[in-house]
Amino acid sequence: MTAIQINQTSDASELERVVREIIALAKKQGASAAEVAMSSAAGFTVNVRKGEVDTVEYNRDKGLGLTVYFGQRKGSASSTDTSPESLVTTVQAACDIARYTGEDACAGLADAELMASDIPDLALCYPWNLTPEQAIDIARECEALACKEDPRITNSEGASVASYQSIRAYANSHGFDAVYPSTRHSVSCCVIAEQAGKMQRDYSYTVARDASDLRAIKSVAQEAAERTVKRLGGKKISTRKAPILFAADLASGLLGSFCAAIRGTSQYRKSSFLLDHLDKQVFAKHIRVHEQPHLKKALGSAPFDGDGVATCAKDFVKEGYLKNYILDAYTGRKLGMPTTGNAGGVHNLFIEPHVIKFNELLKQMGTGLLVTEVMGHGINIVTGDYSRGAAGFWVENGEIQYPVQEVTIAGNLRDMFLNLVAVADDVDRRGSICSGSMLIEEMMIAGD
Repeated sequence: MTAIQINQTSDASELERVVREIIALAKKQGASAAEVAMSSAAGFTVNVRKGEVDTVEYNRDKGLGLTVYFGQRKGSASSTDTSPESLVTTVQAACDIARYTGEDACAGLADAELMASDIPDLALCYPWNLTPEQAIDIARECEALACKEDPRITNSEGASVASYQSIRAYANSHGFDAVYPSTRHSVSCCVIAEQAGKMQRDYSYTVARDASDLRAIKSVAQEAAERTVKRLGGKKISTRKAPILFAADLASGLLGSFCAAIRGTSQYRKSSFLLDHLDKQVFAKHIRVHEQPHLKKALGSAPFDGDGVATCAKDFVKEGYLKNYILDAYTGRKLGMPTTGNAGGVHNLFIEPHVIKFNELLKQMGTGLLVTEVMGHGINIVTGDYSRGAAGFWVENGEIQYPVQEVTIAGNLRDMFLNLVAVADDVDRRGSICSGSMLIEEMMIAGD
């Protein structure tokens, strides 16, 4: 089997031709404005377990989403078929819907002057000349290395290798159209350890735009094994209040909850614990939260948002105070504010300062709970209430003492953010929201 590749030049040209054709068809149908997003993607994932091939999954997709406007009336349609006949049918369906929907004063394209006039090269596309057979060999090696790390590792949930390429095109009736390619490659491993009849599992993974930026297979295997073995012998602790240190990957999730609370949709629907908090304190005063959409090779980078608006660096929180909501053109109009160029979400969101080492943050905490896993969906964005099952490690005198399991941690996100003591420098960059480990001054721990 050969490596799966997209012909970037021909595919990009084809996508650009199709989106322009769709806009022209919409105008012919009488639409006053229209926009279309289209993507073409190809790739594969291999999964290996206990040395045997579990699955090989191929993916080759092409699809488009069209929105048309008849004044303030809006209609949308989508299709995976880009034949001329299907394009006509898709445009007709969107136009028919728009003609019968009610008017919405906030509906419409983002303003023409906000369109991305310059598309920077963000170095997002690095095809990996990898065959499925080679990927299987990598997965087998990763799993085997992890299983050899410790005799207590007795089983495996497998290892996987994935490689994907995509091309995205966007056009609207302002005359804006742009195309850019991207890639995403990953390796992951998950193993099971046993001791005294009790089992634990954990994992590790690496992901990057460029395969040469992936962590070494041995490093992924070692981390998967070490994380799993360290969890053996876990026990409950008594119910108490204590400082909580969220590991970096979980801290990114907390930051994601903050994003949900300041998203324009949550604000205009009045369904956020941070409702009407613009220019009010939402974090400890030393905290900054900002977006960097144009970082080279970063997983969250994008030259323009889902409305075609140019992305740009901005602060959402400065010196603890909320400076911007996360807005697209529609939610901005609903709130009487300009779009922030965030249709589709944030692009490389960071929380700072993150200058303290993780071990130093442990020492600063002194005694408390290091949380490395959370379970359940106990987050209420309306009230800010936070309650989730947790596992991790009990820390005393700045040193990890023993693993902890089957406890619940609870608090309120508003208080957690205001009482954020520090952020470590172990920033997890494996997504569009990036954070180091976060130390919260105090939360409730429910145990025995």
